Amino acid sequence: MSESSGCPRASVSLWCIVRFPKSLLRRLQIKMKWLITGGCGFIGIRLIQNLLREGEHAIRVLDNLSVGRREELERITRFNEINPDSMEKHLSPSDVELIVADILDESQAIKASKDIDIIVHLAANTGVGPSVEFPRQDMEANVVGTFNMLEAARQNNVQHFIFASSGAPVGECEPPIHEELAPHPVSPYGASKLAGEGYCSTYFHTFDLKTVVLRFGNVYGPGSGHKNSVVAKFIKQALDGKTSEIYGDGTQTRDFIYIDDLVDAIRKAANPEAFGRQNSSLAKPWGETFQIATNREHTVNEVTTALKDELALQYEINMKIKYGEPRRGDVKRNFSDTSKAWNIMSWKADVDLMEGIQKTLKWFIEQRSPSS
Repeated sequence: MSESSGCPRASVSLWCIVRFPKSLLRRLQIKMKWLITGGCGFIGIRLIQNLLREGEHAIRVLDNLSVGRREELERITRFNEINPDSMEKHLSPSDVELIVADILDESQAIKASKDIDIIVHLAANTGVGPSVEFPRQDMEANVVGTFNMLEAARQNNVQHFIFASSGAPVGECEPPIHEELAPHPVSPYGASKLAGEGYCSTYFHTFDLKTVVLRFGNVYGPGSGHKNSVVAKFIKQALDGKTSEIYGDGTQTRDFIYIDDLVDAIRKAANPEAFGRQNSSLAKPWGETFQIATNREHTVNEVTTALKDELALQYEINMKIKYGEPRRGDVKRNFSDTSKAWNIMSWKADVDLMEGIQKTLKWFIEQRSPSS
């Protein structure tokens, strides 16, 4: 395992952080009306929990429930399921609403975006594998769907738009990935996310929509029961007594980020006034792209070994592993330089991989216990 030093690149200036007392930070937090697309999914649910703990935010979820589930939203809060064709009232503080609709439906996107301050666009076709198998479906969801949400934001005078992207637009390169690298995607998924990033840039520069692109690392953590990413999939297979297959030799690397660190990045991108830097000409994230990861490189073998050891030590579960063929469209090495997010948003990941795996395993075990 190699590990980045965490030092910012020389080309990026390091500004002094404004250290606010927590009480002042709470007062600075602007209570907003949120539209979260794909809000019944893993990241959306965790973000909603974060907003509910803070209180007074109004939340509207737009989800076609193809991946996320209504039950996941029911688990954390009461909500009103509404028809956007018959919305009669504005969102009020602490309201939570669910609209079951698809981002590919332009008219529904426009209706769902009314009376909204900020859109967090999480809904997408995710993953390299599905994009290789169904490239048109991937393009429609990630390009047309993102365009529909940006246009809905423009028509409804939404102030902020946060777009969930990934490192896939960059493609195969010598890591760490940073925002100034020329993109060369190697998978349809990477190409579709790159198109979304391009439209976000366009809507900022042409229409003054305050867009922020967040390139998420490989996110994992509690609540990922329906995810098929490495950590969640391998845990579920181990608990079911199934064999986990590693594509290739397992030396491929990724940057694994814990869910709460990722949610923190979304919150700081949404409200930079509470986390700004003194005398910085780059103190606002609008129109910018950020790598949101841990600045650390871990091989799939390292992650698998950590899971296997923890399962055996804490839960007496034997994790079975086999190796298969490499997957088309996968890059060999991938981790991120996150210094730009640190310099502009004062954001960095806090949870290391072992701590995150322990918390994630504990959650999966608790979900399967009879008393849970």
